[in-house]
Amino acid sequence: MATDSHDLQSQDATSVAAAGAGGFAPSERTPPLESGDRLTRAEFERRWELTPELRFAELLEGIVFLQAPISHAHGKPHGLIATWAGMYAAMTTGVEMIVEPSVRMGDENMPQPDALLRIASEQVGHSKLTGDGYLEGGPELVAEIAASSASRDMHVKREIYRAHGVQEYLVWRVYDREIDWFELRDGQYEPLPQDADGLVRSRVFPGLWLDRAAMLVGDGARVVTQLQLGMASAERAGFVARLAASALRQ
Repeated sequence: MATDSHDLQSQDATSVAAAGAGGFAPSERTPPLESGDRLTRAEFERRWELTPELRFAELLEGIVFLQAPISHAHGKPHGLIATWAGMYAAMTTGVEMIVEPSVRMGDENMPQPDALLRIASEQVGHSKLTGDGYLEGGPELVAEIAASSASRDMHVKREIYRAHGVQEYLVWRVYDREIDWFELRDGQYEPLPQDADGLVRSRVFPGLWLDRAAMLVGDGARVVTQLQLGMASAERAGFVARLAASALRQ
């Protein structure tokens, strides 16, 4: 039986509609990222790039984690930590503070830490910026706000950061009302000591001082005051001079 042009056009339209958005047949469409998916980092990145509306996703030991909406319990501490670290970076040429970057760490990990500090010079620092705009490797300091994610931050992510050479790891355990700050020592994380004056001082970033008690109660003014004292210290001046000398050699 003959088929007229109108029938052919109708069949074509039906085929296109069945293919779904983007012109792919249902069997050929890339599935969206879902918590619990087991993927390689390359596949994780490919699927994420096809989901531009997705803001936060991590790959930890090959497993996908998607974050729920951000609560006040997470957002306020996040802002305080970012302000503290950001002030240090803003006044220290050669140091970058980045909020929620996706960081490539091997073939099975792409965490998205709440904040990090890194030495920008690849001759001195431990991480690098790739040609397509991602960080790769372990930055010098990572900070996480552990509210609903406390178990993950204190176990699987801590191990990933340790294995990839993150020199210092700060975790604010919101519901426990505690801030842990670890340094990598002989391949293991050990707590940074708190001085008699109540300050914890970074060994990787001289002058980065934290009044832990003030931070925990949200006393931003005191946190900033103590940080400014650290930034005026002789050890930070020496660090800044070393970074400047490194930049001249590049």
